[in-house]
Amino acid sequence: MHTILKPYIIASVLTGAVIMFGDIRPADAAWAYMKKIRSEIMSEFFNEIKKRRTFAIISHPDAGKTTLTEKFLLYGGVINQAGSVKGKATAKHAVSDWMEIEKERGISVTSSVLQFNYGGYCINILDTPGHQDFSEDTYRTLMAADSAVMVIDASKGVEAQTRKLFKVCAMRHIPIFTFINKMDRDAKDTFDLLDDIEKELGIPTCPVNWPIGSGKGFKGVYDREKKEVELFSDTRKGTTTGEVKKVSINNPEVDWLIGTEGKVTLEEEIELLDGASAEFDQELVDKGELSPVFFGSALTNFGVETFLQHFLAMTTSPLPRMSDHGAVDPMKEEDFSAFVFKIQANMNKAHRDRIAFMRICSGEFDAGMTVYHVQGGKDVRLSQPQQMMASERKIIDKAYGGDIIGVFDPGIFSIGDTLTTSKEKFAYEGIPTFAPEHFARVRQVDTMKRKQFVKGINQIAQEGAIQIFQEYNTGMEEIIVGVVGVLQFDVLKYRLKNEYNVEILLENLPYEHIRWIENEGIDLDHISGTSDMKKIKDLKGRPLLLFIHEWSIRMTQERNEGLELSEFGR
Repeated sequence: MHTILKPYIIASVLTGAVIMFGDIRPADAAWAYMKKIRSEIMSEFFNEIKKRRTFAIISHPDAGKTTLTEKFLLYGGVINQAGSVKGKATAKHAVSDWMEIEKERGISVTSSVLQFNYGGYCINILDTPGHQDFSEDTYRTLMAADSAVMVIDASKGVEAQTRKLFKVCAMRHIPIFTFINKMDRDAKDTFDLLDDIEKELGIPTCPVNWPIGSGKGFKGVYDREKKEVELFSDTRKGTTTGEVKKVSINNPEVDWLIGTEGKVTLEEEIELLDGASAEFDQELVDKGELSPVFFGSALTNFGVETFLQHFLAMTTSPLPRMSDHGAVDPMKEEDFSAFVFKIQANMNKAHRDRIAFMRICSGEFDAGMTVYHVQGGKDVRLSQPQQMMASERKIIDKAYGGDIIGVFDPGIFSIGDTLTTSKEKFAYEGIPTFAPEHFARVRQVDTMKRKQFVKGINQIAQEGAIQIFQEYNTGMEEIIVGVVGVLQFDVLKYRLKNEYNVEILLENLPYEHIRWIENEGIDLDHISGTSDMKKIKDLKGRPLLLFIHEWSIRMTQERNEGLELSEFGR
Protein backbone atom coordinates (compact mmCIF):
# COMPACT_ATOMS: atom_id res chain seq x y z
CA MET A 1 0.00 0.00 0.00
CA HIS A 2 2.85 2.38 0.84
CA THR A 3 5.59 3.73 -1.37
CA ILE A 4 8.16 0.97 -1.95
CA LEU A 5 11.59 1.58 -0.44
CA LYS A 6 14.06 3.28 -2.78
CA PRO A 7 15.76 0.95 -5.27
CA TYR A 8 19.25 1.80 -4.02
CA ILE A 9 18.80 -0.63 -1.09
CA ILE A 10 19.56 -4.15 -2.34
CA ALA A 11 19.56 -7.05 0.07
CA SER A 12 21.68 -10.11 -0.64
CA VAL A 13 20.37 -13.22 1.03
CA LEU A 14 23.39 -15.26 -0.08
CA THR A 15 26.10 -12.97 1.35
CA GLY A 16 24.13 -11.78 4.34
CA ALA A 17 25.04 -8.22 3.40
CA VAL A 18 23.40 -5.23 1.81
CA ILE A 19 24.74 -2.80 -0.80
CA MET A 20 23.75 0.82 0.01
CA PHE A 21 25.15 3.56 -2.17
CA GLY A 22 27.89 1.14 -3.18
CA ASP A 23 28.86 0.24 0.44
CA ILE A 24 28.59 -3.28 1.78
CA ARG A 25 27.07 -3.45 5.25
CA PRO A 26 26.00 -6.39 7.47
CA ALA A 27 22.39 -7.55 7.00
CA ASP A 28 21.27 -6.53 10.51
CA ALA A 29 22.43 -2.95 9.89
CA ALA A 30 20.51 -2.97 6.61
CA TRP A 31 17.31 -4.20 8.21
CA ALA A 32 17.66 -1.54 10.91
CA TYR A 33 18.03 1.07 8.18
CA MET A 34 15.00 -0.26 6.30
CA LYS A 35 13.03 -0.26 9.55
CA LYS A 36 13.99 3.38 10.11
CA ILE A 37 12.87 4.32 6.57
CA ARG A 38 9.54 2.51 7.06
CA SER A 39 9.03 4.22 10.40
CA GLU A 40 9.57 7.63 8.73
CA ILE A 41 7.10 6.75 5.94
CA MET A 42 4.49 5.63 8.49
CA SER A 43 5.03 8.73 10.60
CA GLU A 44 4.48 10.98 7.53
CA PHE A 45 1.42 8.93 6.56
CA PHE A 46 -0.24 9.20 10.01
CA ASN A 47 0.64 12.92 10.15
CA GLU A 48 -1.38 13.43 6.94
CA ILE A 49 -4.40 11.74 8.58
CA LYS A 50 -3.90 13.77 11.77
CA LYS A 51 -4.26 17.00 9.74
CA ARG A 52 -7.70 16.03 8.42
CA ARG A 53 -10.91 17.60 9.71
CA THR A 54 -14.17 16.42 8.12
CA PHE A 55 -17.40 18.10 9.13
CA ALA A 56 -20.94 18.74 7.89
CA ILE A 57 -22.80 22.05 8.04
CA ILE A 58 -26.47 21.73 8.99
CA SER A 59 -29.27 24.26 9.41
CA HIS A 60 -32.85 25.22 8.65
CA PRO A 61 -33.35 26.70 5.16
CA ASP A 62 -32.13 30.30 4.86
CA ALA A 63 -30.09 30.36 8.08
CA GLY A 64 -26.99 31.19 6.00
CA LYS A 65 -25.30 27.81 5.83
CA THR A 66 -24.12 27.98 2.21
CA THR A 67 -22.88 31.55 2.78
CA LEU A 68 -20.83 30.40 5.80
CA THR A 69 -19.33 27.58 3.71
CA GLU A 70 -18.28 30.12 1.07
CA LYS A 71 -16.60 32.30 3.67
CA PHE A 72 -14.53 29.35 4.90
CA LEU A 73 -13.33 28.96 1.30
CA LEU A 74 -12.55 32.68 1.16
CA TYR A 75 -10.33 32.39 4.26
CA GLY A 76 -8.79 29.19 2.90
CA GLY A 77 -7.73 31.12 -0.22
CA VAL A 78 -9.80 28.85 -2.50
CA ILE A 79 -11.92 31.70 -3.87
CA ASN A 80 -10.96 35.37 -4.16
CA GLN A 81 -14.46 36.78 -3.94
CA ALA A 82 -17.54 35.28 -2.32
CA GLY A 83 -21.04 35.49 -3.82
CA SER A 84 -24.08 35.23 -1.57
CA VAL A 85 -26.80 32.71 -2.42
CA LYS A 86 -29.25 35.37 -3.55
CA GLY A 87 -26.45 36.96 -5.61
CA LYS A 88 -27.74 40.56 -5.34
CA ALA A 89 -24.66 42.40 -4.14
CA THR A 90 -22.16 40.43 -6.17
CA ALA A 91 -24.26 38.84 -8.97
CA LYS A 92 -22.55 35.52 -8.24
CA HIS A 93 -24.03 32.15 -7.37
CA ALA A 94 -22.76 30.33 -4.31
CA VAL A 95 -19.77 28.12 -5.15
CA SER A 96 -21.26 25.10 -3.38
CA ASP A 97 -24.59 25.26 -5.25
CA TRP A 98 -23.87 23.48 -8.54
CA MET A 99 -27.13 22.07 -9.85
CA GLU A 100 -29.05 24.42 -12.20
CA ILE A 101 -32.19 24.16 -10.06
CA GLU A 102 -30.15 25.30 -7.01
CA LYS A 103 -28.91 28.40 -8.84
CA GLU A 104 -32.44 29.25 -9.99
CA ARG A 105 -34.13 28.87 -6.62
CA GLY A 106 -31.27 29.98 -4.34
CA ILE A 107 -31.53 26.81 -2.23
CA SER A 108 -29.24 23.79 -1.85
CA VAL A 109 -30.89 20.52 -2.91
CA THR A 110 -27.86 18.21 -2.91
CA SER A 111 -24.88 17.89 -0.61
CA SER A 112 -21.72 19.55 -1.92
CA VAL A 113 -18.24 18.31 -1.03
CA LEU A 114 -15.51 20.94 -0.69
CA GLN A 115 -11.87 20.69 0.42
CA PHE A 116 -9.39 23.42 1.36
CA ASN A 117 -6.29 23.98 3.52
CA TYR A 118 -6.12 26.42 6.40
CA GLY A 119 -3.63 26.86 9.25
CA GLY A 120 -1.87 23.54 8.65
CA TYR A 121 -5.14 21.57 8.50
CA CYS A 122 -6.73 19.89 5.49
CA ILE A 123 -10.47 20.54 5.79
CA ASN A 124 -13.29 18.60 4.12
CA ILE A 125 -16.66 20.37 4.30
CA LEU A 126 -19.94 18.65 3.52
CA ASP A 127 -22.45 21.40 2.77
CA THR A 128 -25.86 19.76 3.16
CA PRO A 129 -29.24 20.82 1.79
CA GLY A 130 -31.26 22.77 4.35
CA HIS A 131 -34.60 22.30 2.63
CA GLN A 132 -36.74 19.85 4.59
CA ASP A 133 -37.51 17.84 1.45
CA PHE A 134 -33.92 16.71 1.20
CA SER A 135 -33.45 15.26 4.67
CA GLU A 136 -32.41 11.86 3.32
CA ASP A 137 -29.39 13.23 1.44
CA THR A 138 -28.46 15.19 4.56
CA TYR A 139 -28.80 12.11 6.74
CA ARG A 140 -26.43 10.11 4.56
CA THR A 141 -23.96 12.99 4.48
CA LEU A 142 -23.93 13.17 8.28
CA MET A 143 -22.80 9.51 8.26
CA ALA A 144 -19.58 10.65 6.53
CA ALA A 145 -18.79 13.52 8.93
CA ASP A 146 -16.79 13.47 12.19
CA SER A 147 -18.45 16.58 13.58
CA ALA A 148 -21.22 19.03 12.68
CA VAL A 149 -21.58 22.80 12.58
CA MET A 150 -25.13 23.88 13.33
CA VAL A 151 -26.01 27.29 11.87
CA ILE A 152 -28.84 29.16 13.61
CA ASP A 153 -30.52 32.37 12.45
CA ALA A 154 -30.20 34.92 15.30
CA SER A 155 -33.61 36.40 14.52
CA LYS A 156 -35.44 33.04 14.57
CA GLY A 157 -33.60 30.67 16.92
CA VAL A 158 -34.04 26.89 16.60
CA GLU A 159 -36.35 25.92 13.71
CA ALA A 160 -38.06 22.67 12.69
CA GLN A 161 -35.38 21.40 10.30
CA THR A 162 -32.59 22.13 12.79
CA ARG A 163 -34.36 19.84 15.29
CA LYS A 164 -34.56 16.95 12.78
CA LEU A 165 -30.91 17.19 11.77
CA PHE A 166 -29.73 17.65 15.34
CA LYS A 167 -31.40 14.32 16.25
CA VAL A 168 -29.28 12.53 13.64
CA CYS A 169 -26.08 14.12 15.03
CA ALA A 170 -27.09 13.25 18.59
CA MET A 171 -27.77 9.66 17.55
CA ARG A 172 -24.17 9.39 16.24
CA HIS A 173 -22.71 11.19 19.31
CA ILE A 174 -20.56 13.46 17.14
CA PRO A 175 -19.38 16.89 18.36
CA ILE A 176 -21.82 19.70 17.50
CA PHE A 177 -20.64 23.31 17.21
CA THR A 178 -23.16 26.15 17.04
CA PHE A 179 -22.69 29.27 14.93
CA ILE A 180 -25.40 31.87 15.61
CA ASN A 181 -25.52 33.75 12.32
CA LYS A 182 -27.03 37.00 11.02
CA MET A 183 -26.05 39.06 14.07
CA ASP A 184 -25.86 42.03 11.66
CA ARG A 185 -29.68 41.93 11.51
CA ASP A 186 -32.22 42.44 14.28
CA ALA A 187 -31.67 39.47 16.55
CA LYS A 188 -33.45 37.83 19.45
CA ASP A 189 -32.04 38.44 22.95
CA THR A 190 -28.74 36.51 23.15
CA PHE A 191 -29.64 34.74 26.40
CA ASP A 192 -33.01 33.74 24.92
CA LEU A 193 -31.20 32.20 21.93
CA LEU A 194 -29.04 30.04 24.21
CA ASP A 195 -32.06 29.07 26.26
CA ASP A 196 -33.87 28.13 23.04
CA ILE A 197 -31.03 25.77 21.98
CA GLU A 198 -30.88 24.10 25.40
CA LYS A 199 -34.66 23.63 25.72
CA GLU A 200 -35.42 22.69 22.10
CA LEU A 201 -32.43 20.42 21.49
CA GLY A 202 -31.67 19.25 25.02
CA ILE A 203 -27.95 20.04 24.82
CA PRO A 204 -26.09 22.37 27.23
CA THR A 205 -24.24 25.26 25.56
CA CYS A 206 -21.00 27.06 26.31
CA PRO A 207 -20.50 30.42 24.53
CA VAL A 208 -16.84 30.74 23.50
CA ASN A 209 -17.41 34.33 22.43
CA TRP A 210 -20.15 36.90 22.91
CA PRO A 211 -21.66 39.44 20.49
CA ILE A 212 -21.07 43.16 20.90
CA GLY A 213 -24.42 44.63 19.86
CA SER A 214 -26.70 43.35 17.10
CA GLY A 215 -28.37 44.62 13.91
CA LYS A 216 -26.74 47.79 12.60
CA GLY A 217 -24.99 48.14 15.96
CA PHE A 218 -23.17 44.77 15.64
CA LYS A 219 -19.47 45.64 15.97
CA GLY A 220 -17.77 42.35 16.74
CA VAL A 221 -17.35 39.67 19.41
CA TYR A 222 -15.77 39.33 22.84
CA ASP A 223 -13.41 36.35 23.34
CA ARG A 224 -14.21 35.01 26.83
CA GLU A 225 -10.94 33.11 27.31
CA LYS A 226 -8.56 35.81 26.04
CA LYS A 227 -10.71 38.62 27.49
CA GLU A 228 -10.33 40.45 24.19
CA VAL A 229 -12.70 42.50 22.07
CA GLU A 230 -12.50 41.59 18.35
CA LEU A 231 -13.80 44.25 15.97
CA PHE A 232 -14.28 43.73 12.23
CA SER A 233 -14.14 46.16 9.34
CA ASP A 234 -13.65 46.65 5.61
CA THR A 235 -15.07 43.35 4.31
CA ARG A 236 -16.76 45.11 1.35
CA LYS A 237 -20.17 43.56 1.96
CA GLY A 238 -18.44 40.32 2.91
CA THR A 239 -16.71 39.77 -0.44
CA THR A 240 -13.20 40.09 1.06
CA THR A 241 -11.65 38.91 4.33
CA GLY A 242 -11.36 42.47 5.74
CA GLU A 243 -9.50 43.45 8.91
CA VAL A 244 -9.77 42.38 12.55
CA LYS A 245 -8.76 44.61 15.45
CA LYS A 246 -8.12 42.85 18.79
CA VAL A 247 -8.06 44.89 21.99
CA SER A 248 -7.96 43.78 25.65
CA ILE A 249 -11.21 44.55 27.50
CA ASN A 250 -9.11 46.44 30.11
CA ASN A 251 -7.61 48.76 27.48
CA PRO A 252 -9.13 52.29 27.75
CA GLU A 253 -9.32 52.30 23.92
CA VAL A 254 -12.34 49.94 24.19
CA ASP A 255 -14.48 52.81 25.57
CA TRP A 256 -14.37 54.80 22.36
CA LEU A 257 -14.25 51.73 20.06
CA ILE A 258 -17.58 50.29 21.27
CA GLY A 259 -18.83 53.26 23.32
CA THR A 260 -19.04 53.58 27.11
CA GLU A 261 -22.62 52.30 27.12
CA GLY A 262 -21.65 49.36 24.91
CA LYS A 263 -18.81 48.43 27.28
CA VAL A 264 -21.05 48.60 30.37
CA THR A 265 -23.67 46.37 28.67
CA LEU A 266 -20.97 43.89 27.59
CA GLU A 267 -19.48 43.69 31.11
CA GLU A 268 -22.92 43.14 32.67
CA GLU A 269 -23.75 40.38 30.16
CA ILE A 270 -20.39 38.66 30.67
CA GLU A 271 -20.82 38.73 34.46
CA LEU A 272 -24.27 37.16 34.10
CA LEU A 273 -22.94 34.62 31.59
CA ASP A 274 -20.01 33.57 33.81
CA GLY A 275 -22.45 32.69 36.55
CA ALA A 276 -25.09 30.98 34.41
CA SER A 277 -23.47 29.10 31.48
CA ALA A 278 -21.86 25.66 31.49
CA GLU A 279 -18.08 25.45 31.86
CA PHE A 280 -16.15 24.45 28.75
CA ASP A 281 -15.30 20.73 28.88
CA GLN A 282 -13.51 19.22 25.86
CA GLU A 283 -14.48 15.67 26.86
CA LEU A 284 -18.20 16.54 26.81
CA VAL A 285 -17.75 18.35 23.46
CA ASP A 286 -16.12 15.21 21.99
CA LYS A 287 -19.10 13.09 23.08
CA GLY A 288 -21.62 15.55 21.61
CA GLU A 289 -22.93 16.41 25.10
CA LEU A 290 -21.91 20.10 25.13
CA SER A 291 -22.10 22.53 22.22
CA PRO A 292 -19.59 25.42 22.02
CA VAL A 293 -21.42 28.52 20.71
CA PHE A 294 -20.04 31.29 18.48
CA PHE A 295 -21.64 34.46 17.16
CA GLY A 296 -21.15 36.32 13.90
CA SER A 297 -22.40 37.28 10.47
CA ALA A 298 -21.44 35.04 7.54
CA LEU A 299 -22.64 37.69 5.09
CA THR A 300 -20.21 40.37 6.34
CA ASN A 301 -17.53 37.83 7.51
CA PHE A 302 -17.77 39.11 11.11
CA GLY A 303 -16.68 36.33 13.47
CA VAL A 304 -16.17 33.71 10.72
CA GLU A 305 -12.38 33.29 10.91
CA THR A 306 -12.43 33.36 14.73
CA PHE A 307 -14.99 30.55 14.64
CA LEU A 308 -12.93 28.53 12.14
CA GLN A 309 -9.77 28.83 14.26
CA HIS A 310 -11.51 27.74 17.47
CA PHE A 311 -13.36 24.94 15.69
CA LEU A 312 -10.13 23.44 14.31
CA ALA A 313 -8.50 23.58 17.75
CA MET A 314 -11.48 21.87 19.40
CA THR A 315 -12.03 19.05 16.89
CA THR A 316 -10.03 15.86 16.49
CA SER A 317 -8.46 14.01 13.58
CA PRO A 318 -10.66 11.34 11.85
CA LEU A 319 -12.55 9.12 14.27
CA PRO A 320 -12.73 5.29 14.36
CA ARG A 321 -15.63 3.70 12.40
CA MET A 322 -17.68 0.69 13.38
CA SER A 323 -17.55 -2.35 11.07
CA ASP A 324 -18.75 -5.96 11.35
CA HIS A 325 -15.22 -6.78 12.63
CA GLY A 326 -15.25 -4.05 15.31
CA ALA A 327 -14.01 -0.44 15.28
CA VAL A 328 -11.49 0.57 12.58
CA ASP A 329 -9.12 3.27 13.88
CA PRO A 330 -7.46 5.39 11.14
CA MET A 331 -4.54 6.12 13.49
CA LYS A 332 -3.75 2.39 13.76
CA GLU A 333 -5.10 0.74 10.60
CA GLU A 334 -2.71 0.93 7.61
CA ASP A 335 -4.96 -0.71 5.03
CA PHE A 336 -7.18 1.43 2.84
CA SER A 337 -10.91 1.29 3.60
CA ALA A 338 -13.86 3.51 2.62
CA PHE A 339 -17.64 3.48 2.33
CA VAL A 340 -19.91 5.01 -0.34
CA PHE A 341 -22.33 7.56 1.12
CA LYS A 342 -23.57 9.33 -2.01
CA ILE A 343 -23.93 8.67 -5.74
CA GLN A 344 -24.48 11.51 -8.17
CA ALA A 345 -25.10 11.21 -11.91
CA ASN A 346 -24.50 13.97 -14.47
CA MET A 347 -22.66 16.44 -12.25
CA ASN A 348 -21.28 17.79 -15.48
CA LYS A 349 -23.52 17.78 -18.56
CA ALA A 350 -20.48 17.49 -20.82
CA HIS A 351 -19.37 14.26 -19.11
CA ARG A 352 -22.69 12.41 -18.62
CA ASP A 353 -21.02 10.41 -15.91
CA ARG A 354 -21.79 8.93 -12.53
CA ILE A 355 -19.69 9.62 -9.47
CA ALA A 356 -19.62 7.57 -6.25
CA PHE A 357 -18.62 9.73 -3.29
CA MET A 358 -16.79 7.85 -0.58
CA ARG A 359 -15.47 8.67 2.84
CA ILE A 360 -11.98 7.23 3.36
CA CYS A 361 -11.95 5.74 6.85
CA SER A 362 -8.38 4.45 7.00
CA GLY A 363 -5.19 4.17 4.97
CA GLU A 364 -3.96 5.92 1.89
CA PHE A 365 -5.64 6.16 -1.49
CA ASP A 366 -3.51 6.02 -4.66
CA ALA A 367 -4.95 6.87 -8.07
CA GLY A 368 -5.88 3.75 -10.04
CA MET A 369 -5.49 1.41 -7.06
CA THR A 370 -7.34 -1.92 -6.95
CA VAL A 371 -9.54 -2.55 -3.91
CA TYR A 372 -11.97 -5.25 -2.84
CA HIS A 373 -15.64 -4.30 -3.22
CA VAL A 374 -17.16 -6.18 -0.27
CA GLN A 375 -20.82 -6.13 -1.39
CA GLY A 376 -19.88 -6.93 -5.02
CA GLY A 377 -17.55 -9.72 -3.91
CA LYS A 378 -14.75 -8.80 -6.33
CA ASP A 379 -11.72 -6.58 -6.91
CA VAL A 380 -12.35 -3.25 -8.65
CA ARG A 381 -10.03 -0.54 -9.93
CA LEU A 382 -10.90 2.92 -8.69
CA SER A 383 -10.52 5.12 -11.76
CA GLN A 384 -10.72 8.88 -12.34
CA PRO A 385 -10.35 9.79 -8.64
CA GLN A 386 -11.33 13.39 -8.04
CA GLN A 387 -12.15 15.94 -5.41
CA MET A 388 -14.90 18.46 -5.97
CA MET A 389 -15.44 22.13 -5.58
CA ALA A 390 -19.17 21.53 -6.07
CA SER A 391 -19.25 20.69 -9.83
CA GLU A 392 -15.65 21.75 -10.50
CA ARG A 393 -13.38 18.73 -10.52
CA LYS A 394 -9.75 18.23 -9.60
CA ILE A 395 -8.10 14.91 -10.46
CA ILE A 396 -6.09 13.67 -7.49
CA ASP A 397 -3.19 11.23 -7.03
CA LYS A 398 -3.47 10.67 -3.29
CA ALA A 399 -5.96 10.97 -0.47
CA TYR A 400 -5.92 9.90 3.18
CA GLY A 401 -8.20 8.72 5.96
CA GLY A 402 -10.79 11.47 6.60
CA ASP A 403 -10.87 12.68 2.99
CA ILE A 404 -13.93 12.59 0.75
CA ILE A 405 -13.26 11.55 -2.84
CA GLY A 406 -15.37 10.86 -5.89
CA VAL A 407 -14.59 7.94 -8.21
CA PHE A 408 -16.10 6.93 -11.52
CA ASP A 409 -18.96 4.50 -10.97
CA PRO A 410 -19.77 2.19 -13.90
CA GLY A 411 -23.04 1.31 -12.14
CA ILE A 412 -21.67 -1.22 -9.63
CA PHE A 413 -21.75 0.77 -6.39
CA SER A 414 -24.66 1.33 -4.03
CA ILE A 415 -25.00 3.65 -1.05
CA GLY A 416 -23.41 2.03 2.03
CA ASP A 417 -20.95 -0.20 0.09
CA THR A 418 -17.50 -0.87 1.62
CA LEU A 419 -14.19 -0.90 -0.31
CA THR A 420 -10.95 -2.10 1.28
CA THR A 421 -7.46 -3.53 0.73
CA SER A 422 -7.60 -5.34 4.08
CA LYS A 423 -7.33 -9.15 4.04
CA GLU A 424 -10.20 -9.25 6.56
CA LYS A 425 -12.70 -7.91 3.96
CA PHE A 426 -14.82 -6.27 6.68
CA ALA A 427 -17.93 -4.19 5.94
CA TYR A 428 -18.84 -0.87 7.56
CA GLU A 429 -22.27 -0.43 9.10
CA GLY A 430 -24.90 0.19 6.40
CA ILE A 431 -26.88 3.38 5.88
CA PRO A 432 -30.63 2.83 6.36
CA THR A 433 -33.21 3.99 3.79
CA PHE A 434 -35.78 6.55 4.92
CA ALA A 435 -39.40 5.53 4.41
CA PRO A 436 -40.89 7.81 1.71
CA GLU A 437 -44.00 9.79 2.70
CA HIS A 438 -45.25 10.93 -0.72
CA PHE A 439 -46.02 8.77 -3.75
CA ALA A 440 -46.85 9.40 -7.41
CA ARG A 441 -47.41 7.34 -10.54
CA VAL A 442 -44.95 8.40 -13.27
CA ARG A 443 -45.36 8.12 -17.04
CA GLN A 444 -43.29 9.56 -19.89
CA VAL A 445 -45.10 11.92 -22.29
CA ASP A 446 -43.32 10.56 -25.39
CA THR A 447 -43.52 6.74 -25.49
CA MET A 448 -40.64 6.69 -28.02
CA LYS A 449 -38.29 7.85 -25.26
CA ARG A 450 -38.86 4.77 -23.12
CA LYS A 451 -35.14 3.85 -22.98
CA GLN A 452 -34.00 7.31 -21.76
CA PHE A 453 -36.89 7.38 -19.26
CA VAL A 454 -35.94 4.01 -17.68
CA LYS A 455 -32.21 4.90 -17.64
CA GLY A 456 -32.83 8.33 -16.10
CA ILE A 457 -35.26 7.22 -13.43
CA ASN A 458 -33.02 4.29 -12.45
CA GLN A 459 -29.92 6.48 -12.16
CA ILE A 460 -31.69 9.08 -10.04
CA ALA A 461 -33.07 6.27 -7.82
CA GLN A 462 -29.57 4.82 -7.35
CA GLU A 463 -28.44 8.22 -6.09
CA GLY A 464 -31.02 7.81 -3.32
CA ALA A 465 -32.96 11.01 -4.16
CA ILE A 466 -36.07 8.97 -4.97
CA GLN A 467 -37.22 5.38 -4.49
CA ILE A 468 -38.94 3.57 -7.32
CA PHE A 469 -41.48 0.78 -7.11
CA GLN A 470 -43.51 -1.27 -9.56
CA GLU A 471 -47.06 -2.48 -9.52
CA TYR A 472 -47.10 -5.92 -7.91
CA ASN A 473 -47.82 -7.90 -11.11
CA THR A 474 -46.49 -5.65 -13.91
CA GLY A 475 -43.08 -4.64 -15.24
CA MET A 476 -41.60 -1.16 -15.64
CA GLU A 477 -44.66 0.08 -17.58
CA GLU A 478 -46.17 1.44 -14.38
CA ILE A 479 -43.64 3.14 -12.12
CA ILE A 480 -44.48 4.48 -8.68
CA VAL A 481 -42.04 6.99 -7.21
CA GLY A 482 -41.70 7.51 -3.47
CA VAL A 483 -40.01 10.58 -1.95
CA VAL A 484 -39.31 11.91 1.54
CA GLY A 485 -40.39 15.45 0.60
CA VAL A 486 -42.62 16.73 -2.22
CA LEU A 487 -39.98 19.11 -3.65
CA GLN A 488 -38.13 16.00 -4.83
CA PHE A 489 -40.90 15.47 -7.41
CA ASP A 490 -39.99 18.88 -8.92
CA VAL A 491 -36.31 17.93 -8.94
CA LEU A 492 -37.12 14.60 -10.63
CA LYS A 493 -39.15 16.36 -13.34
CA TYR A 494 -36.46 18.99 -13.84
CA ARG A 495 -33.57 16.53 -14.03
CA LEU A 496 -35.30 14.10 -16.40
CA LYS A 497 -36.06 17.02 -18.74
CA ASN A 498 -32.61 18.65 -18.54
CA GLU A 499 -30.33 15.63 -18.25
CA TYR A 500 -32.22 12.95 -20.21
CA ASN A 501 -34.51 15.05 -22.44
CA VAL A 502 -37.59 13.21 -21.14
CA GLU A 503 -40.83 14.91 -20.11
CA ILE A 504 -42.99 13.13 -17.54
CA LEU A 505 -46.49 13.25 -16.13
CA LEU A 506 -46.88 12.85 -12.37
CA GLU A 507 -50.12 11.57 -10.89
CA ASN A 508 -50.13 12.03 -7.12
CA LEU A 509 -51.28 9.00 -5.12
CA PRO A 510 -53.05 9.24 -1.75
CA TYR A 511 -50.72 6.81 0.07
CA GLU A 512 -48.67 8.11 3.00
CA HIS A 513 -47.29 4.97 4.67
CA ILE A 514 -45.03 2.24 3.31
CA ARG A 515 -43.96 -1.05 4.89
CA TRP A 516 -41.41 -3.63 3.75
CA ILE A 517 -42.44 -7.26 4.30
CA GLU A 518 -39.82 -9.02 6.41
CA ASN A 519 -41.19 -12.59 6.02
CA GLU A 520 -39.18 -14.72 3.58
CA GLY A 521 -40.90 -16.12 0.46
CA ILE A 522 -44.34 -14.73 1.28
CA ASP A 523 -47.07 -14.87 -1.39
CA LEU A 524 -48.61 -11.40 -1.80
CA ASP A 525 -51.81 -12.93 -3.21
CA HIS A 526 -52.51 -14.53 0.17
CA ILE A 527 -52.25 -11.28 2.16
CA SER A 528 -55.64 -10.06 3.29
CA GLY A 529 -55.51 -6.25 3.54
CA THR A 530 -57.72 -3.22 3.93
CA SER A 531 -59.48 -1.34 1.11
CA ASP A 532 -56.84 1.45 1.20
CA MET A 533 -53.89 -0.95 0.86
CA LYS A 534 -51.81 -1.38 -2.34
CA LYS A 535 -49.37 -4.22 -3.08
CA ILE A 536 -46.13 -3.21 -4.81
CA LYS A 537 -42.51 -4.41 -5.17
CA ASP A 538 -39.18 -2.60 -5.21
CA LEU A 539 -36.49 -2.94 -7.88
CA LYS A 540 -34.97 -5.92 -6.08
CA GLY A 541 -38.33 -7.68 -6.29
CA ARG A 542 -39.02 -7.37 -2.56
CA PRO A 543 -42.73 -7.10 -1.67
CA LEU A 544 -44.08 -3.94 -0.02
CA LEU A 545 -47.42 -2.56 1.09
CA LEU A 546 -48.70 1.01 0.73
CA PHE A 547 -51.39 2.43 3.03
CA ILE A 548 -53.40 5.64 3.09
CA HIS A 549 -54.17 5.44 6.83
CA GLU A 550 -51.86 4.43 9.65
CA TRP A 551 -54.54 2.36 11.37
CA SER A 552 -54.72 0.14 8.26
CA ILE A 553 -51.20 -1.14 8.99
CA ARG A 554 -52.25 -2.48 12.38
CA MET A 555 -55.46 -3.96 10.96
CA THR A 556 -53.56 -5.76 8.16
CA GLN A 557 -51.16 -7.29 10.70
CA GLU A 558 -54.12 -8.47 12.80
CA ARG A 559 -55.74 -10.10 9.75
CA ASN A 560 -52.49 -11.87 8.73
CA GLU A 561 -51.03 -13.70 11.69
CA GLY A 562 -47.20 -13.67 11.78
CA LEU A 563 -46.88 -10.92 9.12
CA GLU A 564 -43.75 -8.86 9.89
CA LEU A 565 -43.67 -5.32 8.55
CA SER A 566 -40.71 -2.89 8.71
CA GLU A 567 -40.47 0.88 8.24
CA PHE A 568 -36.89 0.78 6.93
CA GLY A 569 -35.50 -0.87 3.81
CA ARG A 570 -32.18 -2.64 4.18
